[in-house]
Parts: sequence; structure tokens; C-alpha cells
Amino acid sequence: MARLTESKQPRKQRLALLQAPLHVRQKLMTAPLSEELREKYGVKRLPVRKGDKVRIVRGDFKGHEGTVVKVDLRRLRIYVDGVTVKRQDGTPRFVPIHPSKVVIVALDLKDKWRRAIIERRSGVKVEEERKAETSEGEARAESGGGVSG
Repeated sequence: MARLTESKQPRKQRLALLQAPLHVRQKLMTAPLSEELREKYGVKRLPVRKGDKVRIVRGDFKGHEGTVVKVDLRRLRIYVDGVTVKRQDGTPRFVPIHPSKVVIVALDLKDKWRRAIIERRSGVKVEEERKAETSEGEARAESGGGVSG
């Protein structure tokens, strides 16, 4: 990735990060893949997206695994399901986590553009994981659930 600024001065580097456009910030939201995913897809790191399952490797919530519920490009932070603290009034609040402090353990491959990124980088053909969807559909059909009208 191209540098945001040519300056070596920390204040100018911080300013460039603060003023970076969204398409550059998206590239800053990358996280490494787990060893299993690295072997499977041949890619070392990818941008974190909503729906990915991640494991936190640094900080107070180290070892916690959860699904990404929100990606905040403005603050360069992600919010993980189950990583909360209580507010003064007792309601839970998500703790913002930097994407470099997590490892992606399961990818959300519903997006065809994301599959294209992996295929372009590694040359490995990627199919959408349909096992979970078909088992949910079969369970719904067996239970007689569905929309009746």
C-alpha cells in the first residue's frame, strides 16, 4: 500500500491518518487470518468485515471469540459480539478494538467481491460456504416453520 505521506514527522503521519479517505481506511482495517484459513485460502491477511468471526489476541478480552457486529471506519475500530462493559446505568456497551489485535478465524464469504479478492490474491477458487445455510433450511422445513399467508 502506498504511504499516506512522505514525511517522517510523527505529527504529519498522525494528521494523514486522521484525514485519510474511506477507501484508504478500509485497507487499514486488515487483520491476519488464522493458520487454518491461511493454509486453506493462501492469503495472509484481509480487511475485517461485519459477520467475520474473530479471536482477540491482545488486551483485557484476550482469547475471546465472537462475531464482528460493527466496523467503524471513522475511528478505525471494530466491535465484537460479547465484548462489552457495563455503563453506569447498567446497560452494556461494546468495547472498541483495533483490527490488528484480532485474528480472523472464520470468514463471511457471502459477498462475491470478497471471494474475488481471495481468488485474485491466491489463485484458489473460493465457494460460498452453504453447509450452515442448508442445515438451517432443512431444520426449518422439518419443523414446519415458514411464512404462512
